[in-house]
Amino acid sequence: MGHREDLLEGAKRCLLQKGFARTTARDIVKESGTNLASIGYHYGSKDALLAQAYIALVEGLGEAFDGGGTVGTATEPGSIERFQEVWSNIIGTMREPGSPWHLSMEILVMGDRMPEVRDHLARAQREAGRGIIPLLMGGREEDVSDETTDTLGAFYLTLMTGLIAQWAFDPKTAPTAEQLTEGLRRLVEAATRGDDGRRV
Repeated sequence: MGHREDLLEGAKRCLLQKGFARTTARDIVKESGTNLASIGYHYGSKDALLAQAYIALVEGLGEAFDGGGTVGTATEPGSIERFQEVWSNIIGTMREPGSPWHLSMEILVMGDRMPEVRDHLARAQREAGRGIIPLLMGGREEDVSDETTDTLGAFYLTLMTGLIAQWAFDPKTAPTAEQLTEGLRRLVEAATRGDDGRRV
């Protein structure tokens, strides 16, 4: 690996060990076996490097989201069953020791003190919404329109952020995929009833 890759891997390890606020440039240099000048040369700043490292950590969970490529082999795209399957996989990543999701809460709480990290991740968030849609609805990521990304993708990301917050705050009372699915089922049923209470 070159210095760029070494820095990224070192930054990922630092984030998991110390988080955003406590990781220094010297920590990353020590962990990666590089030098301080390399951070500026390859990433522009320590915060930009940490943002890239966080994105890489989350992208590394992508295989777990789709069950190692098994999502959809037994469920229909857009179905309640697919919804439960995918969110069960996502919640599974939150249960794992050393899960990187706690870093999301640090960004929410300290975003004003880490504006470069916040701004970098905000730009990446839209594409994350685009990427999750095919898992749940089928199709290809490159075919997802901007309008769908900004509506359905935003809905899924909002659900994800709420889940992360609940799992970070109190895993014992955080919702399961089964509970989320039942909540969705009740919402859909209520939304498809007419004023007289009948389904429409």
